[in-house]
Amino acid sequence: MSPIRTAQCPDPKIFHGWLHTARFLTTAPQLEHLPALDLPEVAFVGRSNAGKSTAINTLTQQKRLAFASKTPGRTQSINLFSLGKQGVHDAVLADLPGYGYAAVPREAKLRWQRVMGNYLITRENLRAVVLLCDPRLGLTELDEILLEVIRPRVEAGLNFLVLLTKADKLTRAEANKALSIAKLQTGGGEVRLFSALKKQGLDEVAQLLWNWTHGISNALPATAAPSVSTSLEEEPPALDDV
Repeated sequence: MSPIRTAQCPDPKIFHGWLHTARFLTTAPQLEHLPALDLPEVAFVGRSNAGKSTAINTLTQQKRLAFASKTPGRTQSINLFSLGKQGVHDAVLADLPGYGYAAVPREAKLRWQRVMGNYLITRENLRAVVLLCDPRLGLTELDEILLEVIRPRVEAGLNFLVLLTKADKLTRAEANKALSIAKLQTGGGEVRLFSALKKQGLDEVAQLLWNWTHGISNALPATAAPSVSTSLEEEPPALDDV
């Protein structure tokens, strides 16, 4: 996967203030419930307990924007949050349910894998994907399956970042090792360390989100999303533990 190209942003206060405008837009249990938007969209994905909700709440400086269920894996909808100052929306964050939690019934996993896989393949206004990963576990087989699902779009220009969360729990040597391994697993893709507790990586990630949604980094060609069937009979690769 090609690394992300970034550019300088005028002032960190600009993109942090912009992220703080995030507001709940809608929730969708199925693709047909998602509104058709012409705003750039950034999707956050990852296994249950990878720290996805915490990362979103930290980036947007809001405690409960992204809801973290007490039972991991139970939330099975795509939640959209709009961004933009003075009531003018200019981008959207998409929070996709965590995958891979063993207690979720297989039927629910299969249903969600179809929704999630088809979203990542067909969502036309998708401009970037942020994959969150606990570096103590590393990228698992489920994460690698997801990487294969989005690889054609990444090669076509979709921005992609692996965010190694909970970095405060690592020593410097462990952090460097986790970065090196993740870069190898993603084929040289963009990888960053992130700690909500220590605010590590906060400025860098906020700048990337700003760049992606304001035309500063790679732009996704209009034809980049492959045409696939959304029929429930044709399933994307399974994102479960079976």
